[in-house]
Amino acid sequence: MFEEKIEVIAYSGYRGEEIPRAIIIRDKKIEVRDILKMWVEEGVGDRERKRFFRVKGKDGFEHKIYYREGSMEWFYVYKD
Repeated sequence: MFEEKIEVIAYSGYRGEEIPRAIIIRDKKIEVRDILKMWVEEGVGDRERKRFFRVKGKDGFEHKIYYREGSMEWFYVYKD
């Protein structure tokens, strides 16, 4: 698995959770059409929480991204 730090335009709901609306990868903006799946993973050793999203972009492709809660950063996941 290879990952890259990205920018995400997100909506923060009433509970403060970030929901991606668009992802920006290498200066290319891809608007999110649908959220296909969401899940949370927590590291065993470091207990770091990551909130994963599999989204369908308006570009017609599926994209896997995650939000690292501790550092408040977004990452794009290539091949899993």
